[in-house]
Amino acid sequence: MNAYYSDHFVLPLPPGHRFPMQKYRLLREQVGAIAGIALQEAPHTTNGVLALAHHPRYIAAVADGTLSAAEQRAIGFPWSLEMVERSRRATGATIAACRAALRDGVAVNLAGGTHHAHAERGEGFCVFNDSAIAARLMQAEQRVRRVAVVDLDVHQGNGTASILARDESVFTLSLHGERNYPFAKETSDLDVGLADGTGDGAYLAALEEALVTMFARFTPQLIIFLAGADPHEGDRLGRLKLSMAGLAARDELVFRQANERGVPVAVTMGGGYGKNIDDTVAVHLQTITIAARHARSWDANKNKVADDGSQRDMS
Repeated sequence: MNAYYSDHFVLPLPPGHRFPMQKYRLLREQVGAIAGIALQEAPHTTNGVLALAHHPRYIAAVADGTLSAAEQRAIGFPWSLEMVERSRRATGATIAACRAALRDGVAVNLAGGTHHAHAERGEGFCVFNDSAIAARLMQAEQRVRRVAVVDLDVHQGNGTASILARDESVFTLSLHGERNYPFAKETSDLDVGLADGTGDGAYLAALEEALVTMFARFTPQLIIFLAGADPHEGDRLGRLKLSMAGLAARDELVFRQANERGVPVAVTMGGGYGKNIDDTVAVHLQTITIAARHARSWDANKNKVADDGSQRDMS
């Protein structure tokens, strides 16, 4: 399984900044020890590719450093050349993970999930919307026609919903804390807002119902899965109170439902703001470990299909 990293493009954040930038390096170091995972540097994303989901004026303002002070505050990062390049690379990692998943069944971006970025602005630590860009590029490259974005970050994927609102070829599913950020929600194809303190059982029941509904309404050829760590009970911003076991069951449910239908999955990490950063890294690492196991299952099934002469329907 390929895992794409961009942590060596580090944002120069001021002391005390609340964004846990170091989690990406810590995650990559631990992922490198997992057998069967090939670490790959994330590729650069051009302005033309970014324009599949973003307004040229906004792309130029990010690239040229002409974002206003208000626009920078909304993003949550001060502008820097490093911020621009890291945002391009994190998007490139999701693009590369989608291409790899379509070939291998499962692939992972060790960052990404920047779902608050809108077409004409960034917000909530999100500069470019990697899911929307990658989905549209896979279509432009004629790899797939239909993509589902399954967003299980604790915060609604408002930017993704906004960008793809009138696009019937991409299905947006967001399972999130109803009273959490963003407080003014956009409309996804399927939104499931959950109460604070929902816990494992109710969360998993809601997720299973949402996936069944999505697959009844839409037949994706690729899933982009935002596996946020922030629903965890130790997260400062989460409040849904999921345990490690509950998050493992969440990931297993997504991969199992996809595998049963022969749908490749590209995984992004989404948010994670644990009171203890090691908890956040552990949640992400658990997701990647589960993804790697399902990638091996995909390989085994592909070999079985080849041996018995049958063919998986990927149309």
